[in-house]
Amino acid sequence: MVPMPESRPYHHGDLRAALLTAAERTLREKGAGSLSLRELAREVGVSHAAPGRHFKDKQALLNALALAGYERLGRALSAAEDPALPLEPRLTALARAYLRFAIDNAELLELMYARKHDPDASEQMAAAVERTVGSLERVLADAQKRGEIIEGDPEELNLITGAALHGVAGFIAAGWLTPEAALAGVEGLVHHLLHGLKPR
Repeated sequence: MVPMPESRPYHHGDLRAALLTAAERTLREKGAGSLSLRELAREVGVSHAAPGRHFKDKQALLNALALAGYERLGRALSAAEDPALPLEPRLTALARAYLRFAIDNAELLELMYARKHDPDASEQMAAAVERTVGSLERVLADAQKRGEIIEGDPEELNLITGAALHGVAGFIAAGWLTPEAALAGVEGLVHHLLHGLKPR
């Protein structure tokens, strides 16, 4: 009697999760250009056609990775958000959470921003972006209502805040700033954002 081959250790949902985990590892170690559904299938031990049940092509895989990144970033920002805090420490906590995510997920964050405006990106992605990037805008709009910051378009103020944070994240990724120095400087960054550089 011929022994039956061992069954694959993945159920329908487990294979998708395993592929995403393997894809993120490849992204960290080799970059997005090295991602291949065929290679991922080999890595997790399934047939080369199996990933097609979850991702129609590499673009779909990249979108799924970016979406998972936004979901993780959203959880990190939600955990740091405390509406009871005064504005400056509230923004500082959110900025620190963002930078910690950027430090731990530099390649993923780059992919998230690259996929954000892709025509193939889903409404689900737009909603995830709104929950994360939009959360800072809501904090700023709330501060405007309370008279804590200047009037103006909250989206524009959010762009300035986001540019500062993402700029620091870029400096870390490029090796111009250590993660320790970046995190130590968060309070000063937020203070200057809120109060400007002019002498008072």
